[in-house]
Amino acid sequence: MHPRFSAPGGVRDVLRVGLPLVLGMASTTAMEFTDRVFLGNYSLTSIAAALPAGLANFVFLSFCMGVVEFAGVFVAQYTGAKQPERVGAALWQGLWFCLPAAAFMACLALIAPALFSLAGHPAEVQAQEVAYFSILSKGSGLALTGMCLSTFFSGRGLTKSVMLVNMAGAMLNIPLDYLLIFGKCGFPELGIRGAAYATCASWGVNFLLFALLVFRREHERCYLVRSAWRFDRELFLRFLRFGLPGGVQFAMDILGFTLFLFVVGSLGAESLAATNIVFSINGLVFLPMIGMSVAASVLVGQAQGARDPDRAVFANMSALYVSLAYTLFLDFFLVFFPRELLALFRPQDISLEQFQAIQDTGVVLLRMVAVYCLFDAVGIIQYGSLRGAGDTRFVMLAMLATSLGILVLPTWLMVRVLGWGLYPAWACVLTYIAGLAVILRLRFMRGAWRRLKVIETAGA
Repeated sequence: MHPRFSAPGGVRDVLRVGLPLVLGMASTTAMEFTDRVFLGNYSLTSIAAALPAGLANFVFLSFCMGVVEFAGVFVAQYTGAKQPERVGAALWQGLWFCLPAAAFMACLALIAPALFSLAGHPAEVQAQEVAYFSILSKGSGLALTGMCLSTFFSGRGLTKSVMLVNMAGAMLNIPLDYLLIFGKCGFPELGIRGAAYATCASWGVNFLLFALLVFRREHERCYLVRSAWRFDRELFLRFLRFGLPGGVQFAMDILGFTLFLFVVGSLGAESLAATNIVFSINGLVFLPMIGMSVAASVLVGQAQGARDPDRAVFANMSALYVSLAYTLFLDFFLVFFPRELLALFRPQDISLEQFQAIQDTGVVLLRMVAVYCLFDAVGIIQYGSLRGAGDTRFVMLAMLATSLGILVLPTWLMVRVLGWGLYPAWACVLTYIAGLAVILRLRFMRGAWRRLKVIETAGA
């Protein structure tokens, strides 16, 4: 058998760690996809409001998640260094961060009206954006804490538990979406608010299941998941040192796309709806790739914990091959069956003729997506690998520079100042993703991450 497949950090290890995460993310993607389909069939206003409001919530949530997610890097490196007794303490520092973060997220509901008034969207769209954002913000603490608990498994490469829990949340969300959006089986017809309540319910289920799985007696014996609950100032500050840049980076990426949507929204409901639908379809490609990125982060983190950077390089290439193969497979459908995908989102309240214009625009955009997804497949693996090695500061700075310099400002200039329309704006998206992928790939290849120390050595 070829060493690329069977060696430590090879394709087999990538699939062992990453495939359950991909399947788990696929269930989350299916949940969000179904959410958008239901809302698209409910009304054009709902689908136009859902993605901007969802992304606005995710901008803030992503910062907190980007920080909390670094608990998984600590878990991975302590696992690689054969220091399991430190895993519980690392996990708890992430949980201590979750408490103020959840309170902050809930308070964001207070600024929702002012926030969405800045976008300049039609009044009926704004009203639904405010409702959707407010409900999601109040429930975001459940998502954040659930993610933190999941790092106990993902950081050790035991990702089947993460997959099963995410699938359970999706299985709850999809029927709840149908019942609460349309008011079926005696439930109230809540429209976009129903979609938000269904999402929060699935977050709550995920949190409860992870808590039950993590704090078991056998995990206490090996990892001290119960007794290591105390706040550890030195470990917490080290957690923030590496985690905060990751949070800023994650938030900047989401913020860039959110601002992009706000600018595109000024072109009219048709352009906004086409963009929202295409981004929803893009999630079918992008979100499962996050599973491969986490796999790269785990394998690189474990290799770094074991002081074996050559194995980290090997794992990075293995994850890259898998990610590109997956992207090429899905690109086939984006290129050759775009109308069929777009047709799933036709709202009930517009005619076939009206949707035709949205569909024609969407075909062009989906083929642009097919191109930039290949670059995204490269970039997301480099991001996961650099994160697993602790090189979060560089990733943050690269994301900040490219998000503002290639995506946000050029889009605003082209749309608001020059009036060039939708397609030049989308060209900025393609350039941004391609540019970031090249920068991160070069950074990993140059190997500055080899000298970083995330965890203390045994006995230190």
